[in-house]
Amino acid sequence: MASAYDFDALSITGKPVALKKYQGKPLLIVNTASACGFTPQFAGLEALHETYGKKGLVVLGFPCNQFGAQDKGSNDEIAEFCQINYGVSFPMMAKIDVNGGDAHPLYQWMTAEAPGILGSKAIKWNFTKFLIGRDGQVIKRYAPIDTPESMADDIEAVLAQ
Repeated sequence: MASAYDFDALSITGKPVALKKYQGKPLLIVNTASACGFTPQFAGLEALHETYGKKGLVVLGFPCNQFGAQDKGSNDEIAEFCQINYGVSFPMMAKIDVNGGDAHPLYQWMTAEAPGILGSKAIKWNFTKFLIGRDGQVIKRYAPIDTPESMADDIEAVLAQ
């Protein structure tokens, strides 16, 4: 695969989503969890969506239960949790694996394109974030501790391109 737009996913409601529908738009892709210490970042992600969505940014959440079993619920339960507790209106995808043999192909590609510390390809925890440029290429990988607010300058730079 040559870009993030070459991948497909399932929406949280189970409908196929070709990421090419976002072609030319910057993406912020995040593996999420509903019962994590970083879960309050949903509010910051929603704020980025509200602030920069009209300028082209697409925030995509991918629930994952691989870290401390912190997203055990069904896709419907996750969607309800995100909407009720954080007013999430950005696209949420169906629950996936981000590591291992069953890792979603998008995550296999992103981690190869932007390895973590010491070249590790593995996602270390919930709320690891990837900023994708308008060309579909990974610009930067952010650690779970990096808040959505701390990415504003990078997002603005990508939107200005």
